[in-house]
Amino acid sequence: MELTDEDVREILDLIDKSAFDYFEIEYRGLKLTVSKSPVAAAPARPRAPEPGPAPRKTREIPEGLAAIPAPMVGTFYPAPEPGAPPFVSPGDRVEPDTTVGLIEVMKVFTAVAAGFAGTIEEALAGEARGVEYGEPLFLVRPDGE
Repeated sequence: MELTDEDVREILDLIDKSAFDYFEIEYRGLKLTVSKSPVAAAPARPRAPEPGPAPRKTREIPEGLAAIPAPMVGTFYPAPEPGAPPFVSPGDRVEPDTTVGLIEVMKVFTAVAAGFAGTIEEALAGEARGVEYGEPLFLVRPDGE
């Protein structure tokens, strides 16, 4: 079976409608390479990795306080929508299931729960700031401390 011009057009149409950015097929001596990005799709030669951003400094958690950590990497939002008051502020009491913010990853928002009972002492993550997994978002004085 040979690939016809119509087959190639159908493949191109499917790729155009897909989420793929790069596609390559080799069939009976025909090699078809498609890239949606403006850069040519020729294989790149390996090169040394570029230096990434400097790692964030970890913050010391003061004695008697506990941190509410980011449960995932993403963008942190302390309020349900722009201009709305934050879910929690310093001085607010939280329960384990209290929502303290939202983390957005690829247009999907995940609620962040406090995880334990206590009083918010300090908000560490600002509006629409990228956060790392485990990074402290709030400092809380747990009940009983």
